[in-house]
Amino acid sequence: MTILETIRQPRDLKGLSGAELGVLTEEIREFLVRAVSRTGGHLGPNLGVVELTIALHRAFDSPVDRILWDIGHQSYVHKLLTGRQDFSALRGKGGLSGYPAREESEHDVIENSHASTALGWADGLAKAREVKGERGHVVAVVGDGALTGGMAWEALNNIADAPDRPLIIVVNDNARSYAPTIGGLADHLATLRTTDGYERVLAWGKEVLRRTPVVGAPLYESLHGAKKGFKEAFAPQGLFEDLGLKYVGPVDGHDIGAVESALRRAKRFHGPVLVHCLTEKGRGYEPALTDELDRFHTIGVMDPATCAPLAAPGGRPWTSVFGEEIVRIGEERADVVALTAAMLHPLGLGAFAERFPDRVWDVGIAEQHAVTMAAGLATAGLHPVVALYATFLNRAFDQLLMDVALHRCGVTFVLDRAGVTGPDGASHNGVWDLSLLQVVPDLRIAVPRDAARLRAQLREAVAVDDAPTVVRFPKENVGPDIPALDRVGGMDVLHRAERARVLLVAVGVLAPVCLGAAELLAAGGTGCTVVDPRWVKPLDPALPQLASRHRLVAVVEDSSRTSGVGSAVAGALRDAGVDVPVRQFGIPDQFLPHAERGEVLADLGLTPVEIAGRISASLAVKDIDGTVKESE
Repeated sequence: MTILETIRQPRDLKGLSGAELGVLTEEIREFLVRAVSRTGGHLGPNLGVVELTIALHRAFDSPVDRILWDIGHQSYVHKLLTGRQDFSALRGKGGLSGYPAREESEHDVIENSHASTALGWADGLAKAREVKGERGHVVAVVGDGALTGGMAWEALNNIADAPDRPLIIVVNDNARSYAPTIGGLADHLATLRTTDGYERVLAWGKEVLRRTPVVGAPLYESLHGAKKGFKEAFAPQGLFEDLGLKYVGPVDGHDIGAVESALRRAKRFHGPVLVHCLTEKGRGYEPALTDELDRFHTIGVMDPATCAPLAAPGGRPWTSVFGEEIVRIGEERADVVALTAAMLHPLGLGAFAERFPDRVWDVGIAEQHAVTMAAGLATAGLHPVVALYATFLNRAFDQLLMDVALHRCGVTFVLDRAGVTGPDGASHNGVWDLSLLQVVPDLRIAVPRDAARLRAQLREAVAVDDAPTVVRFPKENVGPDIPALDRVGGMDVLHRAERARVLLVAVGVLAPVCLGAAELLAAGGTGCTVVDPRWVKPLDPALPQLASRHRLVAVVEDSSRTSGVGSAVAGALRDAGVDVPVRQFGIPDQFLPHAERGEVLADLGLTPVEIAGRISASLAVKDIDGTVKESE
């Protein structure tokens, strides 16, 4: 039996010797490479936090001490050390989540995988413990990237406002921007800075010197300045200490003893402390270390020896189609610029950045700033293209509404990973954008169904310079192009039958699903018209008249049914006085579990068979009493 297999809960770590801990780190890295290669997932970040996670669970007593993971993709080692070692279905249906999950373990707190939030959580938990008189520590583990987010600094400002409230912030810095401070002197200084005695001496000296006539105050300020300069020569703590946080580090994040010692010193200081750990993303796995782009941040199913993908190729990703087209547009229009929030390459802007390095900005994990900055760029005469994951647009809604839309700025938002994303789970599904954006005045939303439409509609979007536009597409490979048979107004007709009873409104990539449903309905004697509205906000004025020639309208969308496209279609028909029932197919008002995208869609009934069956049931009810009732 391996040492890892003997670890069922964090306290099992506390009796291990130094030699045993060294073996355990090797076992964990071997496990991660082998297991994550079979399922896909976040490999590089977890290889980098093996020693850090072990030290955390040796220094603290989870779950009495609350350990919070900001950007939970670095929590795989935490899962292994808290009794979850079956990674066979990681991120798959019925298996472990790729992020912390409360239903899995009492050791998990934050399920949200959006960055820069853990410090706000920690501040709230620490304050609640103070109010309730509870003991125990609150520890927030944040990456250096998370500190580029404004929420992190809002939280730090409030955390520092209570110098006697214990809260520990562990910065997992894998950017390799600082050299570690090594040696006994640095360790001694860190120990002094986090002891009660040191603080009492400082407070006593401050009072004595300031009460000394004439020379006291100037002498105190001189000595205090010398102390600050001396400390800053050894460690870059000045910024954090100026906020009121005690600083420990930098610490070698791959030295369990050094990290554990730093954490225990931080525990002894009864106030907010920041422990700065330097780690190496991809540690212990040479292919990750030689991948300078992202050090195997996320991998698919692959051979761990050769890193060759094992999944059968399934076509081109939507992201790559966008990446190619935005470069072409950039070559034609010098005013087109691009922005993103820490996702330059995942969002397909790498080629644009290489071709136009002075026309692209990665602002870090700061979606709000990206959107308001885009408003400024647009006001100055440029056309910004802001590329985000659809789920992260939620964070910048106010800026889109009040900075961009209110000022009628010509900004194009490209939303990747829209709709059901699958394995990344509840917080990464991009199913809320079409509902949120319906309320934004003058906004236009394009939902392309295939690569040809993405290219065309992206160009249509950037041609609008007096209002914001949105283009959204999913996390999957692009299927074959679906040509239109005809066009009604600005809508594409994809399927038409004689004496059609049903109008199927196919939103974006669910067009093939709707065509499949139409074939099944036709086989049962029900003719359908299938249209792709192309632009779902504003809806085409020709839609109500087309709907009036059918007995039932069904809207199929990969987004929330609440205030989504289906609701907009129903509203448009009411406004036009068209009394035709509308049946909505989409995402119910719930958070979705992690699974493959196709599995999630099937569970939600977004398949040709389910849609055709429910439409047939609705028509049968209408034939009996003249109305359409919702059938579950």
